[in-house]
Amino acid sequence: MSNPFHASFGVSPPLLVGREQVIQDFEEALEDGPGSAGRATLYTGARGSGKTVMLNAIEGRARERGWLVVSETATAGFIDRITTQHLPRLLRDFDPAAVRRRLTGVTAPLRIGGVTWETIEAHVIQAGLRNQIEVLTDLLVDHDTGILITLDEIHRNQIADLRELATTVQHAFREGRELAFVGAGLAAGISDIVNDDVLTFLRRAERHTLGTVSRSEVERAFREPIEAAGRKIGSAALSTMVDGADGYPFLLQLVGAQTWRLHPQEQVITEDDATEGVRRALRRLGTLVHEPALSDVSAIDKMFLMAMARDDGPSTMGDVQRRMDVVANYASQYRLRLIAAELIHSTRRGYVDFSLPYLREHLREQAAVDS
Repeated sequence: MSNPFHASFGVSPPLLVGREQVIQDFEEALEDGPGSAGRATLYTGARGSGKTVMLNAIEGRARERGWLVVSETATAGFIDRITTQHLPRLLRDFDPAAVRRRLTGVTAPLRIGGVTWETIEAHVIQAGLRNQIEVLTDLLVDHDTGILITLDEIHRNQIADLRELATTVQHAFREGRELAFVGAGLAAGISDIVNDDVLTFLRRAERHTLGTVSRSEVERAFREPIEAAGRKIGSAALSTMVDGADGYPFLLQLVGAQTWRLHPQEQVITEDDATEGVRRALRRLGTLVHEPALSDVSAIDKMFLMAMARDDGPSTMGDVQRRMDVVANYASQYRLRLIAAELIHSTRRGYVDFSLPYLREHLREQAAVDS
């Protein structure tokens, strides 16, 4: 039996749960027409919270309504890729006059294919982003549809391209064109760009933080794909898997994939399978999520996190400050940095806790290895 769970970043799960309202908000924005606030949307969340999966879902819903989709990642040259690849392809597909073929000569009898053709492009690939958006949205007026541009992994490193994209989208919005923009990235990266003087337009974009998924939705995300794939799971095994996933979308898929592959030929997933699947998933979580997340933090950030890891639950800022042996203002600066990086969050005044599941346990293991 094929494994229904997909523990890979950016790969859509067999059942997307806990995001229905966010998706519906975007669908309503498309239906409301130009001027709807939801036509400029930003998704943020910790690593593995499902930001790329949300973009996949949004793109799918737009295509179902006949919208054209330009899907890109904020890596070097993404504006060049949009203007030289995505938009020219769409223009050729939707403008009947874009490519004209002219018979230029006959070199042999027609039956053996001796016809020479010359292709003339009406839309040159060097056309600018704004010009191509204008031409394409004009062509789509009669089709009662528009263009959706999605951009994943937004961060400040590509600020020049982001500025060009933002000003183009803003201009299209001002002209009432059928265009929508949805971006995704870590909170720190999103905050950097919306605070840029040229990117003020994005400050007005709707922003959704993708958090954990409720227990009932996690149960459904495990049970329905398992049963649809022809296997069964008991309540005890299901409860073990749900506890292990801790409401974290990527870990949900990781637990499902690891549990499934233990005995794929068996009809029933046992509690022992679930326990071992969770254990294997948590081991891989450290490699896939925790280590990359920690690679971006400074030595002092790491010291702050290690001070928190000594507690079994939320840490008081007083304890963290004392363990770091620093003054309150100094500790508070790093608290804000780590909150922006979505590694920790404030539970109540004076208390902080980890945002990534099992990060506390990972740090403790790392400290034990180091010592």
